[in-house]
Amino acid sequence: MPKIELYTTAICPYCVAAKNYLVDKGAAAYEEIRVDRDPQRFAEMLSRSGNRRTVPQIFIGATHVGGFDDLVALDRAGGLAPLLAGD
Repeated sequence: MPKIELYTTAICPYCVAAKNYLVDKGAAAYEEIRVDRDPQRFAEMLSRSGNRRTVPQIFIGATHVGGFDDLVALDRAGGLAPLLAGD
């Protein structure tokens, strides 16, 4: 399984939903990066996501998935399982 990174904040229901969704899909091993604690990590998130300021910002391997809604849309389109499998 490729590396999964989630940029999150402490009080974010979409961040919680994204983490739960990934666990439900069998991807319980992810790195959570709290941008509310570290301004440098927030700047990193902006750079990696094309200046998206909202959380979560989800990366699976080298692919920027986007936020929670993007994650669900990717799954419904059949793209999440292959991405998680590293295909």
